[in-house]
Amino acid sequence: MKSLEELMAIKAKMQDKVSVRTSSGDIRVVVGMATCGIAAGARPVLNAFVEGVSEAGLTDKVQVTQTGCIGICQYEPVVEVYEKDKEKVTYVKMTAEKAKEVVEKHIKGGNIVTEYTIGASQI
Repeated sequence: MKSLEELMAIKAKMQDKVSVRTSSGDIRVVVGMATCGIAAGARPVLNAFVEGVSEAGLTDKVQVTQTGCIGICQYEPVVEVYEKDKEKVTYVKMTAEKAKEVVEKHIKGGNIVTEYTIGASQI
């Protein structure tokens, strides 16, 4: 970084990512980021949700956050989606590619991707 203009450009570029993490919209996406989740690949999943929500222009409607242990380590990475006046949806064994699909189909389109949910998982 060599100038104030360059710093301001970096700030503008990162602003959407910060607002996704602090939004108070109707949808909340929570990624399990305890040791087990991180070891299973939760960080790229979290980043994919933040980028997907930002790219879709949903930063005012969707909050993407992280939490500690969700309690089902064998299914990590785990993502929970909370929507106002709806039942929580728990996605399991997530990847960045699956996260992008969930953003497109569930968050943006309103259709739960049932094959990635805990109910569809073989116990």
